[in-house]
Amino acid sequence: INEFTSPGARFHLGMAEDADVGSNSLQGYELETNGYFAVEVKGSHDGSKLAELVLRRPLDRESEQTLRLLLTALDGADPPRSGTAQLWINVTDANDNPPVFAQDRYRASLREDTPPGSRMLNVSASDADAGTNAHITYGFGKMPEKVLQKFVVDVESGMITLQEPLDFEDTSAFSLPVEARDGGGLVAHCEVEVEVLDVNDNAPEITILSLSSPVPEDAPAGTVVALLKVRDRDSGENGHVSCELSGEEPLSIVASPGGSYKVLVLAKALDREEAAFHELVLRASDGGDPARTGTARIRVTVLDANDNAPVFSQAEYTVRVPEDVPVGSVLITVTAIDPDEGLNGQVKYS
Repeated sequence: INEFTSPGARFHLGMAEDADVGSNSLQGYELETNGYFAVEVKGSHDGSKLAELVLRRPLDRESEQTLRLLLTALDGADPPRSGTAQLWINVTDANDNPPVFAQDRYRASLREDTPPGSRMLNVSASDADAGTNAHITYGFGKMPEKVLQKFVVDVESGMITLQEPLDFEDTSAFSLPVEARDGGGLVAHCEVEVEVLDVNDNAPEITILSLSSPVPEDAPAGTVVALLKVRDRDSGENGHVSCELSGEEPLSIVASPGGSYKVLVLAKALDREEAAFHELVLRASDGGDPARTGTARIRVTVLDANDNAPVFSQAEYTVRVPEDVPVGSVLITVTAIDPDEGLNGQVKYS
């Protein structure tokens, strides 16, 4: 009898035979006490008494798969005589139970450098039915094509495997809806949350947003020479960047309050006559282990200022001149040098 059979259904059991007649013949039937069935006597036109099994309440194969009941036939004598038969009832399965996942929500963590083909997680569902009604297959629910390309779920085992490389900087988490479907078409759902763990796979990037070059040599200390943007696409310590400047001393680096911008400022006065340009290397290192670095080269030219007076080759010249020297004679040549550049370095005499 199928477990979906409605209460009130009747099943013919046939009849018992009694060779006696009259009140000593078969009078009725009794059924062993149980929670599902009763027996009723049905008379026929020839006076025989048939037994019918009547279902009183719904069956449930998952709680009782078989029932063994004793049916007794009684005659009308005093005391009565009886005969018995055993009823063996097999309750056949109906697809009245959907699959049930072991967990409503699964969580997994994967490093972003996990190689494709790696097994991630095994989801599992069970079904209380039997046979094909209990055969479960797995699949993904509706989700973006981009996510479907990343993961695959084994139809039979529920094992979820990574198909394509991950990139934390592109997507740091995935939500995968998984379905379990039994052979009768009933479906259960669960959610798989995948956290992508950052790996230090990005070096810091340095972008020169502005650069003032040349810089006048009389610019005061603290003058901003360059504005830089320093960025690392990683997160946490892997994305925490520190900067250092190597090269000549006149420039120093200062972090802006936001942390992602840096400024180069004059740490002390410049002197073009000492150095006409300065070559610097900015090195940015992240907090990963091992750390990754990025570098940028900056060349700052110093613009001349008229900060030097001409200087004679001697502070005092002595010339002995005969009194009869002709007018127009060259007595001496004096020289002065100005270390400045261009017009600032051209010397005139008077």
